Order: sequence, then C-alpha cells, then structure tokens
Amino acid sequence: MPTRGEGAGERRLILLRHAKAEPSGGVADELRPLALAGRSQCGSIGAGLVAADLLPDHVLVSSAVRTRQTWELVRSAMGGVPEPDVDVTDRVYEARTADLVSLVREIDDRVRTLLVVGHEPTMSGVAAALSGSGDDTALAQVRTGLTTGSYALLEVASWSALAPRAARLLDVVRPG
Repeated sequence: MPTRGEGAGERRLILLRHAKAEPSGGVADELRPLALAGRSQCGSIGAGLVAADLLPDHVLVSSAVRTRQTWELVRSAMGGVPEPDVDVTDRVYEARTADLVSLVREIDDRVRTLLVVGHEPTMSGVAAALSGSGDDTALAQVRTGLTTGSYALLEVASWSALAPRAARLLDVVRPG
C-alpha cells in the first residue's frame, strides 16, 4: 500500500464538501449533478491539494452523482500524481457524524492521508466533533458549516483510535 507524506505517525484527514451542485429541480437528491460553477471549483481544489502536498493515499466518496463528479474532476486537476485507493459508498452518502467517524476508524493505519468527499452537515459536523485544538478561525468556520467545494484539514494520530476532540484542525480551505 502506498504511503505519502512525512511525519512521525500523524495522519491527515481531509473532509471535502462536494462542489456546487445543480438545484434539485425534481431530480432525486442522489442524482443531482455538479453545476458549471462546481465543475470550475474542482480545478482549484485539485491544484490546491497538490500545491499543499495533500495527496491522498485513500479516498472515500459518497455514492451521489455530485460527489463522484467532484472527486473525478479534482483527481483530473491533480495531474499525474499516483492514483489512491478509492471507495465509492452509500455509507458516506447516508452518514451522520457518528457514522462517518466510525467509517474512518475502519481505515488501515498505513494510510497517511485520507480524503473524504461528502455532504453537509456531516463534513463540518465531523470536523467540529473531532477537533480538540487548532486554528480558531477554522474552528469557527466548521461550527457554522463548510461551503461547497471547501475542505477541513485535520491531523490525527491514528484512524483506529479516532475519538471526539482527538484531532487538531489545521485549516479550512475554500476553492479559489
């Protein structure tokens, strides 16, 4: 299994809210595609992840159309970086905060950087629940919610030992 990133045991968790989606317009929620603005956001998200050296080893993606499209466009914008393991699952689409934390706990501890592409209010709820310390501005942002295409970056010691307030919230990044 590939491992990226340096550090003495710390892991990075990236909680990405999908990019801007089309309004429902009578379409089932899970079938809503990205809007043109959302497609544009994905390019800056991918480039930003590469620039920050946040290359995921593993990606969990909600099964909804807009999250799958977000991941595919972000991955494309990341260029020729090594392909991570990717799981597209209803478990992310349906997850509440505790459910997603449980899912992350199942990740192999050899994974150094995990990207989760999901939905609000779960993404910000997980970031807020796990954050025991961190940047005050970022903490305020996750408490009010992540805008489309934004992500919270957390540092954790272990996936399997993930617990409330056990992570450090490093940043909240909005697409440029």
